[in-house]
This record gives sequence, C-alpha cells and structure tokens, in this order.
Amino acid sequence: MKKTLIGEVVSNKMNKAVVVKIESKYRHPLYQKVITRHKRIKARNEIADVKSGDNVVISEVRPISKEIRFVVLSKVEEKK
Repeated sequence: MKKTLIGEVVSNKMNKAVVVKIESKYRHPLYQKVITRHKRIKARNEIADVKSGDNVVISEVRPISKEIRFVVLSKVEEKK
C-alpha cells in the first residue's frame, strides 16, 4: 500500500526535486495537549509550476536517489 500525503512545499531550489513539510497532530496521552510534529520529505517534482508555499499531494514510490522516495502527484488548489 502506497502512502499518500499532503504537505506544503518549503524549498524548490533543486533541479527536479522539492522539499515538502508534512505536519501531524496528536493528543498527548497524559496531559491531553495537542502536539504538532513535522517532517521534511524530499520528493521528485515533474510539475513545472510548483513554488514555495504551495500545497501538494505526494505519493510513495521506489527509491529514485539516496534521499528521494516520494513523487509529487498534483498541486492542491486552495478554497476561496
């Protein structure tokens, strides 16, 4: 089963790759406080118009390089 995640593009300075920040929220079991964690994942980008600050959908694929294991599927349009 392939993972599909939604995140925000942090950097697009690489040639065909972007860095995507994935945020996850969970409740602490004892103190019941909502804690936000994030990961920065490098993903292969074939879409030309993705820039920093955009929300994108990424999916898990076979290893493309040493650090890239995800690919950008599409750009998420913001609701207005």
